[in-house]
Amino acid sequence: MKKKIEKIKGAAYHYGVQLVAVGALTGLFAGTVVTLYTALAALSEDFARGVYAAIRSNPAFIPLLFLALAAGAVVVGGVVKAIPMIRGSGIPQTEGATRGLFGFRWLRVLTGMFATSLFCIFMGLSAGSEGPSIQIGGACGYGTSELLRRNATVRRYQITGGACTGLAVAFNAPLTGMAFAFEEAHKRFTPEVFVCAFSSVIVGVLTRNLLRPLMGLSTGAFLTTFGFATPQPTDYLYILFAAALCGLAGVGFYFAVLGAKKCFGKIGFLKKTGVMLVPFLLGGACALVTPNVMGGGHELISALGSFGAGVESVFSSPVWVTLLIVLVLKFLLTVVNMGAGVPCGAFIPMLAVGACLGALVSRVCMSFGMDSVHCDLLILICMATFFTTVVKAPITGVVMVVELTWDFTFLLPVILGVAVGYLTGDLFRTEPIYEKLLKDFLVERPASVKRFTVRLRVGERSLGNGRAIRDVLWPADSLVVEVARGARRIVPDGETVLRAGDVILVRGEREDGKAFADLLASTVGEALEVTEETDPQESAER
Repeated sequence: MKKKIEKIKGAAYHYGVQLVAVGALTGLFAGTVVTLYTALAALSEDFARGVYAAIRSNPAFIPLLFLALAAGAVVVGGVVKAIPMIRGSGIPQTEGATRGLFGFRWLRVLTGMFATSLFCIFMGLSAGSEGPSIQIGGACGYGTSELLRRNATVRRYQITGGACTGLAVAFNAPLTGMAFAFEEAHKRFTPEVFVCAFSSVIVGVLTRNLLRPLMGLSTGAFLTTFGFATPQPTDYLYILFAAALCGLAGVGFYFAVLGAKKCFGKIGFLKKTGVMLVPFLLGGACALVTPNVMGGGHELISALGSFGAGVESVFSSPVWVTLLIVLVLKFLLTVVNMGAGVPCGAFIPMLAVGACLGALVSRVCMSFGMDSVHCDLLILICMATFFTTVVKAPITGVVMVVELTWDFTFLLPVILGVAVGYLTGDLFRTEPIYEKLLKDFLVERPASVKRFTVRLRVGERSLGNGRAIRDVLWPADSLVVEVARGARRIVPDGETVLRAGDVILVRGEREDGKAFADLLASTVGEALEVTEETDPQESAER
């Protein structure tokens, strides 16, 4: 018995060392690529702002601008049609790959998302770089495991490590990256996910902070224009009011995205490559109205600190009118981009929408007696609340705003706001937006999905040996339906502990039964048999 325990510990140790080593390489690879990508994204946004400023001064060039936007839309539409994995922010597809639902050609996805998302920013769209950074990082993790010839389970961990590294590097927020791995990518905690995320993120962020000074770029915090004061008990009424409004706005945003996606799905112009014309032309028109809607929204959010004094006025209007115009346009552009599947990020645009809403709500609260020192606090709370309502990732939302400021003064108010936003989403029965988009992506894939049952033998040195079923990172939507231990048949639950020599039956729906069996075998041992199940009703009809 003692010898068996030692063998299990040895296997776990060997597996852990492998994850740390490969995770560090993933962090180095993803950190380098994403740092380069975010630097180029910032340059592209600055260039686009300069071009649009010149066109505003010389309106004769506006027709030429829209001609270029239309051509760019058709090109991007063609690329997205050829590489469906880069549609939208790429986050739902990356989450699907981390859960073992499908694979992808990592180099094609990496280069495709890298180029097209930069092009969208270059064209002046309301496009962020954080979502693409997650997919680019995930592709780097996939590539690392492929180049090192790791098994399917290790590949899933490395996609996770690369994805959370991409987010951490884009925001310079390592804790946010790791929270994303647990809460969004896998929606569960296991020691292996932690080890992989930790090693990848730490190396990735260190790589970022070494490379950016060499590029002449800052490594500092994002929100440096904000100041906070400790709220008094009466101020929590304003916080609840702001959070409730943001929660309702988040619900509206969620249904608007789904509605836009449905409408764009009916467009067949230019063999569906013309679907990008609307977001490109609309984005260009709005960018001519105000530069505040261009790019992801980093500059907009920073400008909202200290009463929004840094926000560029629209048509010389008062600050509150400018904020209202920017809010409406940013909301509309983000909805259209997500609905059409433009390869760009919506992470920061969603935060920017929440921040604009917070700036407006803070002015309303001031008219009812709120001290002006809490305006920046309300903006941060609204950012986190709006994000949480849409994405349903409360821990990530809280950790993110704390890391963006490194100020813990507002931690309790932010948690309260996020809780209100999450409950508001639940009240209207919304799903996490990326979960919903992933489901739609799976339905839209042309490959047929079949149900398979795989019979496996638990190996002595496998990751599953000695673990409860709930502690094993199974592929998504798979179910252990039986455990055979000698002549005994066990109907398992989450507490059932697997032992070497057990023969288990796992059921799941996949496109390829062999790939499903290989993925399971890399986790628990040897695949003995793969059986394709037939629907009883279909059999009767035949």
